[in-house]
Amino acid sequence: MTSALPHALIATDLDGTLLCAGDTVSARSHKALATARAVGAQHIVVTGRPVPQVRHVLDDLGYEGLAVCGQGAQVYDTARGILLHSVSMDRGLAEVALGKIEAEIGEVWAAVNQEGLDAEMLIGPGYRMWHPHLPTVRVPRRADLWTAPINKVLLQHPRLDDDELTRIARAVVGDLVNVTMAGEHTVELQPLDVDKAAGLARAAEVLGIPGSSTIAFGDMPNDVPMFAWAAHGVAMANSHLELLAVADEVTLSNEEDGIAVVLERLYA
Repeated sequence: MTSALPHALIATDLDGTLLCAGDTVSARSHKALATARAVGAQHIVVTGRPVPQVRHVLDDLGYEGLAVCGQGAQVYDTARGILLHSVSMDRGLAEVALGKIEAEIGEVWAAVNQEGLDAEMLIGPGYRMWHPHLPTVRVPRRADLWTAPINKVLLQHPRLDDDELTRIARAVVGDLVNVTMAGEHTVELQPLDVDKAAGLARAAEVLGIPGSSTIAFGDMPNDVPMFAWAAHGVAMANSHLELLAVADEVTLSNEEDGIAVVLERLYA
């Protein structure tokens, strides 16, 4: 680690941040990250996706470092193909939380990310999958969601928008689980101590780099804890208002190579 570096660690969200359409990383972003690494900075992916849903992206990047996945629940060593850390969610608690939310607003549609390196995303009745690049398994009954360990529950409501669903769920079960909005149609429940900041802090400790030497890029409310932990938070132009409110800087959108614009300024 070089003290002259503007930031020794570059933490990037994926969807809406580093990734463009089709789960791709632009040539300009590839080059900007390579330039930063060449002068001594390290890059770490911090994503809401669990490991099985992000492995193809990491492969395309030629990524060999640590990756924080599953909204902070997993720290994945890509070079060795192993989980250094993983937090599962109590399935009984998940059912209780869903019951309390439904008592307040009626039926919600649910899905889960199972725990493990080769686990599946199970989609319950009614849940609509909006991301075309992520494999899923549809199950006929909600009870089928709990057949194996999970690391999070994903929620949708037939009428409420994401912000309203997040607000109500947080008010009803925020003392039981962490409620966050990770993207369009993606409201999630996880254990109280799991978020991107916790996962990033754990991975950064392995690398020997503090938050005071970290720059973070994101676009959604689930990136707010990561921005609070890092020295400098950069929001994409396409970011949710909740993240824009706490960002230190706003760059161009993910489709306009917003990350590359900032990295070229800092590490050229």
